[in-house]
Amino acid sequence: MHPYKILRAAALLTSFGLFAACNKNNDTPAGNDNSVADLQTQADDQAFVTNEDEAVSNDVNTALYTEATNQRSSERTAANSDQRIIVGPLKGIICDASITVSEADNVRTITIVYDGSNCAGNRTRTGTIVLTMASGVHWADKGALINESINNLVITRLRDNKSMTFNGSRTFTNVSGGLIENLSSLGSITHTVEGALTVTFDNGKQRAWNVAKQKVFTYNNGIVLTVTGTHADSNGNNNVAVWGTNRFGTEFESLITQAKVFRQDCDFRLTAGQNELIRADDIKMIVTYGLNADGNPTSCPGTGSYYMKIVINKKDGTQVTKIVAY
Repeated sequence: MHPYKILRAAALLTSFGLFAACNKNNDTPAGNDNSVADLQTQADDQAFVTNEDEAVSNDVNTALYTEATNQRSSERTAANSDQRIIVGPLKGIICDASITVSEADNVRTITIVYDGSNCAGNRTRTGTIVLTMASGVHWADKGALINESINNLVITRLRDNKSMTFNGSRTFTNVSGGLIENLSSLGSITHTVEGALTVTFDNGKQRAWNVAKQKVFTYNNGIVLTVTGTHADSNGNNNVAVWGTNRFGTEFESLITQAKVFRQDCDFRLTAGQNELIRADDIKMIVTYGLNADGNPTSCPGTGSYYMKIVINKKDGTQVTKIVAY
């Protein structure tokens, strides 16, 4: 498969809403942060942020691949000189954005500008992402480090018009070295991403969320992406992927207790994995992915639905279980 197609396909990994069936339960009072409805709202917020964070990370990977390709092309045509191909806005590599590469004062800058189109069919995005690196950095190199700035990135989910605005900065590291186009020969490629996001919810509430993940790309009948958390908390958990404060003002952390797996041969669906949401008020939620309607592990469903099981352990000792499609 052409590498551009691979990376564009990879951007589909998290473009679906995992909690499409997690609607408010009118039988439970909302607003006290302890009702099943409000707990599901937090789960939906977490899924929204996590999914869009992964989609943006894939866009970053696409932009870095594009820049690396331009750089290699320049090196072939300008052998031992400092000349490089500097491109203007490129359209179509990311379906709803343009990419601009520039260089000044020994700093190379890649700017992604989202145009608000609905090319993915399920969301719109506006805002910018700016990637910066030293001129001598090659993304394919082992240990290559890229800085990312997210500026007023507004993402609206079309099925319910829910929107969030993201700002913040993160660091991407190509731990292993290599590019996705060479994955089948390399065996695996490992990236990490760490940083902080400011999330503004559509009710005006603004919260700080931190992110720390490792992403391992392998090849098995197509690309396989395995995502784990890398942050260690004070309680000895070393697999925390996201932590911060929810829209209700309650501190939480999200652990990836079983690695999340996305497979190209399953149309880049989330085929396995488990999250545990731990809140400061002792409420816990466990979400297991890759299930059938009975809550059992299943193989690729084709165009059908996967299901996830949400187990809510409330602080009064009661437990609520939901099995919903995604």
